[in-house]
Amino acid sequence: MAHAAPTPRRLTAGDRATSTALPDVFSARTHMIVRWTLTIASGLIVGYWAAANRRSGGPITGWNLLFGFTTAVAFIVLCAAVLFVTSRMRREVHALTWAVFLGGTFGFVYAQTDKTALRSAVMAAAIGAVVFVVLFYRYYTHEDAEGHRTP
Repeated sequence: MAHAAPTPRRLTAGDRATSTALPDVFSARTHMIVRWTLTIASGLIVGYWAAANRRSGGPITGWNLLFGFTTAVAFIVLCAAVLFVTSRMRREVHALTWAVFLGGTFGFVYAQTDKTALRSAVMAAAIGAVVFVVLFYRYYTHEDAEGHRTP
């Protein structure tokens, strides 16, 4: 007795997205709160790091605190702008924007030490290059050809 071979069911694009997507257990509000919390916490860490590098183990002064908080506010504002803008970009520009932002941030913080400006620029370029490669790979493997993000 002959039997027909089973054929796999053809999935549409909508079926494919829902069949492989992980369930989202948190609400959009929770995601927004976590995004802002991480942005502010990262800004405070960068501000503290820059202020600590600038004082080089010396006493904490009012100017040092002002520098740290100013750096933190600048980082938070720039990070929020990058988060807002990059959600609408293609993967190449998206990765490049984050690479420039994070490389520039590291270069600025590193420049607060007693190292030369050339060394700070080289370190910033190295960090930016690594960030670009990692993020480009991640975005390349998680987007389709039209730039739609997949889970």
